[in-house]
Order: sequence, then C-alpha cells, then structure tokens
Amino acid sequence: MKRRIFALFAGLAFAGAVSAQTTLNVITAGDQNMVDYVNNYLAPKFEAANPGVKVRAVGTGPGDAGSQKIYEKLSAQQKAGNNEWDVDVAVIHQLAGADVDGYVLPMFHSQIVFAYNPDLVKNPPRSFAELNDWVKKNPKQFGYNGVKGGMSGVGFVTGWVSAYSGMADKLEKGPYDPSAAPAIDKALAGLKDFNQYVVLTPGNAGTLDMLNRGEIAMGPVWVDMFYTWQADGRMSPKIKLVLPSPGLPGQPMYYVIPAKAAHAALAKKFIELAESPEVQADGIVKQFNWYPGIDPQYVQPKLDQAAWNKLFTDITPQDLSKYGRPFPLSPYFKEITEGYERVVIK
Repeated sequence: MKRRIFALFAGLAFAGAVSAQTTLNVITAGDQNMVDYVNNYLAPKFEAANPGVKVRAVGTGPGDAGSQKIYEKLSAQQKAGNNEWDVDVAVIHQLAGADVDGYVLPMFHSQIVFAYNPDLVKNPPRSFAELNDWVKKNPKQFGYNGVKGGMSGVGFVTGWVSAYSGMADKLEKGPYDPSAAPAIDKALAGLKDFNQYVVLTPGNAGTLDMLNRGEIAMGPVWVDMFYTWQADGRMSPKIKLVLPSPGLPGQPMYYVIPAKAAHAALAKKFIELAESPEVQADGIVKQFNWYPGIDPQYVQPKLDQAAWNKLFTDITPQDLSKYGRPFPLSPYFKEITEGYERVVIK
C-alpha cells in the first residue's frame, strides 16, 4: 500500500463513547459484492448488537482505482482541516511495501492457484520448473490470460518472474532497485519461450470456461471464483487445485480506520466483529468462498467438516502459508507488467 494512503490512517486502538443515534460510515473498494457483504450481512449483525447504530456502506469501484478514490476523499477532508472525517471504516486493496503506523486487518484472503482436470493431468506440476517441462510434453493444455485479461494471469506472470529471477523476496519486500531490470527481462524471455506451448485465454472467466469444456487441462484461477462457479454448477466438481512452489500471489483487502474517523471506537468494534472466527467462518468462507483473513486454525472449529474440506483439501493451510505470496512492490509490479508487453508479446 502506498505510504501516502497510510498517512491518513491511524492504528486500531481507540477509546470513546457511542451516541444514542449513530451512523457508522463504511467505504469500500472492490466489486459490488463487497458493498453487499457489508450492507446485507455485517450490518444487520452489528446493528442488532449495538442498538441505535445504523451501518451504511458505499462502494468506490474495483481495483486499485477504488482504493485511490478513498484516498482522494480522505485527503480532501484532511486538506480542508476537518476535525472529523465522514468515513469510519475503509476497506482498501493491498499494494505491499509501505511501513504501517498501527495495524491493517485482512477482511479475507483471495488466492491464485492452478486448477487442473485430473482426468487429463494425473500428476500435476507442483513447481514452475515442473510446469515448464510439462507444457513441452503437453502443448496447448495449459492456458492463462496474459496481463490484460484479469489478475489471475497477472499473478501467474509475477509468480513466474519471482520463480525464475531468483528475487522473490526482493520483489516482495524491497527496497526497489532498478538494476534488477535485466534479471526481470531474462525471466520474461523464458516466459516468451513458454508461451509457444500454451493457450492464451480471454480472461479470468475464460480460463475457467476452457477448463470446464476440456479445451485446456490446467490454468491459474482465483480460488473464490473457482468455488463459486462449482457451487453454481458452472464448473465440473472433478476439477482440482494445486498451489505450486515457490508460490503464487494472492490479494487480501484490508480494514482500516481513518485517523480522524468520527466514530473510531465504534469502528473498532465493527472490525472486531468482522474478524471474529464466527463471522469469518459463516460470512467469508461459507458465503463468499474466500479464504479467511485470520489464521484458519481459529476458523476451523466454527465450520462443519464439509465446508472445511471444500477449501482446504486440495490446498492445506500449510500450503497456503508456505506458497501464498503477496504481489511484488508497485515499481517491480509495473516493470514486470510493462516488460511482459515489451519482451513476451513483441
């Protein structure tokens, strides 16, 4: 997350009283389902436990642009010298690499993984090196959507560069070093060769569609999107998942409290409810097919065995902890995506 955004947020330790009639304003980036989750699920629970409080959520749109709009709104109020800001809780995207004063708490964890058809792939590749060998023996059976058709493809590309540049930690933790560019380009040159043996799909949904129709045997997908498609009957129940070494990125969204939130203490209570094992189990896992934002060991006792098995049979919490990685820092992310257009496509 860019440092300038965190300058607007304080830590999550606040004290203060709640007035008899209060509106808790929640602003969230992301798709409409984020707004629906707050208004239709979290809000009724919180209002029932806090009489006289009304929760109101509004959305700013998907992607980092949605988080940018939140920053701009708070920045304007800061520059105007307002003593209180009209946002109590914000939900923002992850852009790694900034020091945080206080805490941000993950709402959920959404992970990119490889989905594969076990009828066609008896022993799925469990590393990028194994995948590179596998596609040459099984041409046009792996598909992904490049860097323009959705973030599952972007995640695959950044995961490839992390694996083949040998700089995973540097890309994720910094500091940014422009002299790393040749190593990034070298990894992307290897990806250009890899692309000769694969299918470029039309998007996140396109990869899932082609998997379901048997047109490809394997490809990177978002876990929550995959399980939602299975629940809706749009994806064969036999398709399985694997998280390869040294890893693929995921993207949490984070709860934060603006530094001058009008109802900071109430905002903290709201986030505590949202992060509780009960809500993480029922809301995050069961309703949205996301991985929990808190340690799964605290969520497991709140889930029936079937719900637990659905998320954690193919990919265990240990796999997720070991191979679930953040996206690269913003400047490296830009170098990789722009480099893909320059080195791989042209």
